[in-house]
Amino acid sequence: MKKFAPIFLVLALVFSCNQEPERVLPPNTYEISIKTAGVYNGIRAYLNTVDNRGREIKVDTAMIVNEGAIFSGKVIEPQFILLTVDGVQGNIQFILEPGISEIEVYKDSIHKSKVAGSPLNEGHTAYKEAYIASVEEAQEVRQQANLLGRSADTTGYAELYYKSIDMAQALKTFGYDYIDENADDEFALLLLESQIVGAQQNLERFKKNYEAVKKHISKKPAYLKKKNRIESFIGQLEAVANVEIGKVAPDFSALTPNGDMLALNDIKGKATIIDFWASWCGPCRRENPNVVRVYNKYHDKGLEIISVSLDRPNQKDKWLAAIEKDKLTWHHVSNLKYFNDPVAMLYNVNAIPATFILDENGKIVAKKLRGKALEDQIANMLK
Repeated sequence: MKKFAPIFLVLALVFSCNQEPERVLPPNTYEISIKTAGVYNGIRAYLNTVDNRGREIKVDTAMIVNEGAIFSGKVIEPQFILLTVDGVQGNIQFILEPGISEIEVYKDSIHKSKVAGSPLNEGHTAYKEAYIASVEEAQEVRQQANLLGRSADTTGYAELYYKSIDMAQALKTFGYDYIDENADDEFALLLLESQIVGAQQNLERFKKNYEAVKKHISKKPAYLKKKNRIESFIGQLEAVANVEIGKVAPDFSALTPNGDMLALNDIKGKATIIDFWASWCGPCRRENPNVVRVYNKYHDKGLEIISVSLDRPNQKDKWLAAIEKDKLTWHHVSNLKYFNDPVAMLYNVNAIPATFILDENGKIVAKKLRGKALEDQIANMLK
């Protein structure tokens, strides 16, 4: 048997030499090779992100050669990206992240293209397939209900109709539910981040989802940015919830023009107006005469006003000059931090003028009132 040993050794060396070593890209580098059967040479393909206004912004461009192309570049953190090809209708969404990926593009149905090369994209594909299946099922039930509703025999119509309503409602919370059921998948963290849109999110469900997926944050240093964005968004949702009509207005303290601290709870009356404004704000300054008139008319009946100025740093002189010029003789505070003012952030104020009207118990009874609407509200409260 010894005479066969060298042969086995040679064969082992041959096979080991023929195996190509796995390529490793430099840190934070991506390489995406796409196969585009049926797409002509010279056609361009693009990687695009989508900004907060829904506009597509080009990240990378590649030219099709021999029914394929290669994108390469730098990416710090995994993010959703769109692949588009000139002359091909639609796009495909996938996750751009460091490493090597492959995409097989189907030009006649690009949304069905296959992405391979990373667990995150596998998770994304599973999510898209589950969502599309739910949409198609809901559409089928709705179509069946519509057909039955137009038929001579409508038996069972009501059951199908209400089932379609329930399924449509379930689609609105599909993301929450999917994260609940797939929290162990790292993709769930990216899915949660993608839902940072608007102020209509369900705060409790969003927070529950975050608690379930935050375990993934330690897996990549870049995920700290996602952590900060998610927690900042939760803070915004909480701020919105805290200043809904019917809630007790959050107390706050800030510096007066004299440098003293003044708290909301120290000055509340039978009716209280919290007025966010700034010396540089034209609409605020034009509204000030109306607020002055309302204050002078109802202060003796129990009206108090505390104005929170969002003037910029190092512009205290402009703030004080505006108070004097507009004859604003009520309470004033400011941190001189523009829209980064902690009181403005507490009340989710991102545009001025903004008002919150409180009753004698400190509950918010109205907000965003100006002109005659403001006076009518105060008049009804102080009859």
